[in-house]
Amino acid sequence: MSVLVTKQAPDFTSTAVLASGSIVDNFQLSSLKGNKIVIFFYPLDFSFVCPSEILAHNSRVGEFKERSVELIGISIDSQYTHSAWRNTAINNGGIGVIDFTLVSDVDHSIMESYGIVHPKNSVALRGSFLIDEDFIIRHQVVNDLQLGRNVDEMLRMVDALDFNTQSGEVCPAGWKKGDDGIERSPEGIAAYLSKNADSL
Repeated sequence: MSVLVTKQAPDFTSTAVLASGSIVDNFQLSSLKGNKIVIFFYPLDFSFVCPSEILAHNSRVGEFKERSVELIGISIDSQYTHSAWRNTAINNGGIGVIDFTLVSDVDHSIMESYGIVHPKNSVALRGSFLIDEDFIIRHQVVNDLQLGRNVDEMLRMVDALDFNTQSGEVCPAGWKKGDDGIERSPEGIAAYLSKNADSL
């Protein structure tokens, strides 16, 4: 597995099903450069943990949009399987209509470039990546197949990135929107800890 934080996001062009339901042959990640991007890999459509993660992301699409984040899901399924999954009702094992793009990684090249191939099952681990406006990866987290993600944690990381970018202050442990940051100096950390150490 690779640690890609601080590096340029590996670009890719692939088939995809857009939020509109349209299938395109040449969706390119770098076409979104200039926006924040969250990409998340999942093993397979029509599986077990995966639909819960898709729906958890989808229920927060508005929150990602409020933060100017483009949301992209990726698995090794074909664009046709993605489309069929979207066109299957939730109570029949589908995901219904979702409001973000699903990318097809049939040849496994995308998950390989992100370093998250499961060593035995030839599917993607549950990897999530936050890419900034300059196409630099600023956060990544990877779970094993059995462990579903906390989508709210990704939203927290987007807020932390925005706070740091706008204020220049850094984010302490457990920081969430509205909390104090830390000025990058000995005086700054001393002031922060004198006020907040007991709540850490």
